[in-house]
Amino acid sequence: MAFKFIALFALIAAASAGLLPAAQVYHAAPAVAHYAAPAAVVKTIAPVAQHVITKAAEEYDPHPQYKYAYDVQDSLSGDSKSQVEERDGDVVRGEYSLVDADGYKRTVQYTADPINGFNAVVNREPLVKAVAVAPIVKTVATAPVAHYAAPAVAHYAAPAAHYATYAAPAVAYHH
Repeated sequence: MAFKFIALFALIAAASAGLLPAAQVYHAAPAVAHYAAPAAVVKTIAPVAQHVITKAAEEYDPHPQYKYAYDVQDSLSGDSKSQVEERDGDVVRGEYSLVDADGYKRTVQYTADPINGFNAVVNREPLVKAVAVAPIVKTVATAPVAHYAAPAVAHYAAPAAHYATYAAPAVAYHH
């Protein structure tokens, strides 16, 4: 067991002394900010080859257009929603609808353009249409009612010295 400890300590000592090659750490060249004309040119040699990443020129569409729509009707979870949207240049028009938790269907129609900004109109309607029910009138024949007045004030006091103590009855079990 002692041999294992000696071998481990020797390995750690060799690594910390630099005898074993460690993973090389590369650093990028420091960034230099130029606010005035530099007095001298400073060159930094980095030990790593710099990777040059070029970004492809993005295509610019002066009149972007798109249309999309989706519809979800899941009877298992009760999820019901849909959306339609289209863009023609800087003008976006769309509509979406969903069923709120309170049983109403919310429908939002919206437009957006650089002149008027974003505008939306929201409509809510119940999923179950209300059914008109004729009122039910019930006539009950009643006997003449006698009216009695309650006594004005009645005060009752508990007896002061007569408190009874109750205990549960003892139960005996026989096998």
